[in-house]
Amino acid sequence: MSQSLEKLRSRMSEAGIDAMLVTAIDNVRWLTGFSGSSGAALVTQSDGIFISDSRYREQAGEEVRGLPVEIYQSPKSLAETMAEAAKNLGLPKLAFEAEHVSVATFNSWKERFNGVALEPASNIADQLRMVKTAEEIEKIKAACGVADSCWSHVQRMLQPGVSEYDIGLDIEFFIRRLGAQLAFSPIVVSGPRSARPHGYPSERKLENGDFVTMDFGANVDGYNSDITRTIVIGEPTKRHREIWNAVLEAQLAAIDAIRPGKGAQEIDALSREVLAKYDFAKYFGHGLGHGLGRLVHDIGGMNAVSKDILEEGQVWTVEPGVYIEAFGGVRIEDDIVVTADGCELLTHSPKQISPT
Repeated sequence: MSQSLEKLRSRMSEAGIDAMLVTAIDNVRWLTGFSGSSGAALVTQSDGIFISDSRYREQAGEEVRGLPVEIYQSPKSLAETMAEAAKNLGLPKLAFEAEHVSVATFNSWKERFNGVALEPASNIADQLRMVKTAEEIEKIKAACGVADSCWSHVQRMLQPGVSEYDIGLDIEFFIRRLGAQLAFSPIVVSGPRSARPHGYPSERKLENGDFVTMDFGANVDGYNSDITRTIVIGEPTKRHREIWNAVLEAQLAAIDAIRPGKGAQEIDALSREVLAKYDFAKYFGHGLGHGLGRLVHDIGGMNAVSKDILEEGQVWTVEPGVYIEAFGGVRIEDDIVVTADGCELLTHSPKQISPT
C-alpha cells in the first residue's frame, strides 16, 4: 500500500469518514501515482478502486499503486462508473472533496448516485499534500536545480538592446533542453513594466537603468520549482539600491524566522515590518509565499490572513516584492523546505543587484 493511501485512510478515520471519493486530479496523482489528466479514486478503509477512461488503459496499469484499476469507455461516463463502483462496494454514504466539486457537478452526481448519500468533506487530501515525503522533496530539489542552472545560463542575455520576449524564449528553451517542463510561462518585465508582478514578456528592449525581474520555474517528474531574481541593467542608482536591499532584507529575515510551529501569517508580517522601516510596505500587495509541489501555487498560503501552521516537510516559496508604478519593481524569490529546527534553502542562485 502506498504511503499516500495510508495517510488518507488515517485522516479519514480521524474525521469519521468510511468512504471518500477523490476527484481533484492533483490529489488523485498524489494518492495513486497516476500522471494522466482524467481519473478518480474511491477509497474505503479496506478497499477502493481507481477509475479512468480507455485512453489511459495501459498507463493506469503501469502507474497506479495501491488500488485496483477499472477502465470505462464511451458511451459510459466517469460519473456513471463511479456511481456503479460505490454501489458495488455497498456504500450507504460517500464523502467527496467539497472544494473541488461545483454545484452543477454535485447535482448531476445526485442523480447518478441514487441510494448513496453524498457528504461534503473539506481539505482531507489537500492538507495531507502539504507535508512532502523525502521522495517528493528530492523531485522538487531536482526542479530547483534546473531553475538554478537556467539563471546562470540567462545571465548573458541581460544587457541593453535585448528584448524581454527574447529572454523569456531563452529561459523556456533552456529548461526544455534539460529535459524538464515549464512550471509556468516565464515572467520577464523591465523598466517601468517591472512594477507588474505577473507581467508577460513584451518586445520592450532592456535599457541602462532598468530593473529587470525574471520569474520562472521547472517541472521535473510532476514537481515544480519557482524562482525570481531582479537585477539592474548598468550602474544601479541610490534609489535602485534602497529598494533592492530592502526587499532582500525582508526575504532573509523571513527565511531566518521559518521553523515548525510558526504561523505562516507571522512570517508574512515580519517581512512587512522590514519593508515598513523603509516606507516600502505600502508597495507590497501580495502574499509572502505559497505552497509548492505538484502545483506551482500549491496548498498553503503565507499571507496576512493565513491560518496555516508551518510543519516539517512543507515546501514554500518566500517572495517579498516592492512595486512602484512608473519606476519599477523588485521581487526576490526562493524555495524552502521546513526542517526540524528551521528551513533548508532549495534554490541557490546568487542574489545580486547587477548581472555577473
